[in-house]
Amino acid sequence: MEAAVAFEVPAVEVRDRLVGFVEEVSARLPLRRQRENALVYVRGLVEHGGRKSLQPTLFRLEETPARYESVQQFLADSPWQPELLVRACAERVASQIGVVAWVVDDTGIVKDGKHSPGVKRQYSGTLGKIGNCQVAVSVHAVGERGTLPLGWRLYLPEEWCDDVARRRKAKIPDDVGFATKPQLAGDLCEQAAVWQLPAAPILADQAYGDDTAFRTRLAELELEYVVAVRAETSVYGPETTFALPERNGPVGRPRTVARPDRKPESVRALAERLPAKAWTTLPCRTTPAGEDVSSRFAFIRVVATNPVRNRHQQPRQEWLIIEWPADQEAPSDYWLSNLADDTPRERLARLARLRWMIELDYRQLKGELGLDHYEGRSYAGFHHHTALVTCAHAFLTEERLRPKARRPA
Repeated sequence: MEAAVAFEVPAVEVRDRLVGFVEEVSARLPLRRQRENALVYVRGLVEHGGRKSLQPTLFRLEETPARYESVQQFLADSPWQPELLVRACAERVASQIGVVAWVVDDTGIVKDGKHSPGVKRQYSGTLGKIGNCQVAVSVHAVGERGTLPLGWRLYLPEEWCDDVARRRKAKIPDDVGFATKPQLAGDLCEQAAVWQLPAAPILADQAYGDDTAFRTRLAELELEYVVAVRAETSVYGPETTFALPERNGPVGRPRTVARPDRKPESVRALAERLPAKAWTTLPCRTTPAGEDVSSRFAFIRVVATNPVRNRHQQPRQEWLIIEWPADQEAPSDYWLSNLADDTPRERLARLARLRWMIELDYRQLKGELGLDHYEGRSYAGFHHHTALVTCAHAFLTEERLRPKARRPA
């Protein structure tokens, strides 16, 4: 993914296209002033370097104090739905990038104080440690020609949800309660699933894949997934037979959930007992230089234990994808997937290894477009900001896909 737009065209043409883009995608906002402010804010994110917080951005645009007050109110308090803007961007741009997957992840946003909604000392994968930060859950479309955010949700720790005074000060709506990160991700996937977008498997790391309810929710929504799981994850192996047990006596209630004929095992134990012929070397990733990277994989049909044993659900077969590089003493990664049983093995391997592209997305969203620069203390303001950053990102993605003008001889 390229870091900047580099076209041999006058800057005024790019600005005209930016105006047209924002006018189109913001047309769903109900008020003219909201649409005007959206254009000002996105222009500031796209056109100028430096810190993208509100005051320096509008200063660089040479806007008036009155405009500053208007945009500040537009961000923090105006009752527009950020999903309207994100959806419009997604439905315009997603078809252009050759979508192959949706990726679920979260990112930490470092904060100095304690008043921004959701901020606390908590673990952030972005930081790789515990730090004072907010955590935002997001879903992104990943394609052959680019990426595109499909939605954002700010994670609110339980201590925030239970503190009435802090909630009121941060303007957190009364109907927003505690939700885990997998629950927030499920909400975002369910929301985007009804938009006019190319359907694609959902990819996620262990923090989401280990959540049985998350996987079950995606399956019930008829959404495909390839999600990482821990080595300790328990499954019923491919030899397992499921059958309905007989009722307890002639008047007992008929049994409705099939039972296995053997005990479950961890995915690591299953991997270690597989014969040599179960393993195959396949290309699983293509580098930016166009070179294929290969590794050794096994693909086994299994049934996850938790939904059957603890949730009394009908057994549901999934792919267990195992990566065990030939030069390592143990398997390195495991994934569960509900893709069809005739899915090509190379496609499974590539999907399992595709999630890394989300890091490029976060890098651009933060480094170039100021995702982590919002300084307001409003819950709505945070989501308004992420929607407008998404708009700027979508415009730059579309610009990169335009045919480049011929360079002077």
